[in-house]
Amino acid sequence: MSRIFWDSNLFVYLFENHAEFAQPVEDLWKKMIERRDQLLTSTLTMGEILVKPMAMGDSSLCNHYEKTLSSLAVIIPFDLKVARRYAVIRSTTSIKGPDAVQLACASAAGVDLFVTNDNHLKGRQVEGIQFIAPLDRVPI
Repeated sequence: MSRIFWDSNLFVYLFENHAEFAQPVEDLWKKMIERRDQLLTSTLTMGEILVKPMAMGDSSLCNHYEKTLSSLAVIIPFDLKVARRYAVIRSTTSIKGPDAVQLACASAAGVDLFVTNDNHLKGRQVEGIQFIAPLDRVPI
C-alpha cells in the first residue's frame, strides 16, 4: 500500500469528465483501489474543484463534490506544519504558490507519490515526497 497524493487537476479532470484526461485518471484510481493505496489531497484541491459549480451557482453540485472528495481522499489541511514546509519550498525553489501549497501538504503527510499533470513539477525533489510524477508516467 502506498500513500499517493493527487494534485487538484486530476480531480477536476475526473469530476468534469475531461475529454482527454478523465479516463487516465479513472484508470489510475482503479489501479490504486486494486493495490489498496491511500489517496490524499489538500484543502486547496477542495477549493479548486468547487470553483466551477460555485460560478454556476450550483450549490447541489458543490455539496456533491465536497462529499465525494471527502469520501475518496484524506484531505490535508494547510496548518502550521504545512506552512513551514511551504515557506521552505517557496524560499528555495522557483515553484509558484499554488503548486508549493500542494507540495507542502504532500510533504507534511509523507507521501510515496505525488501525481500531477503539471510537467514543470516532474523530477523535482521535495523532502517528504518520494516521487513526483506526471499523470502519463505514474509508476504503478
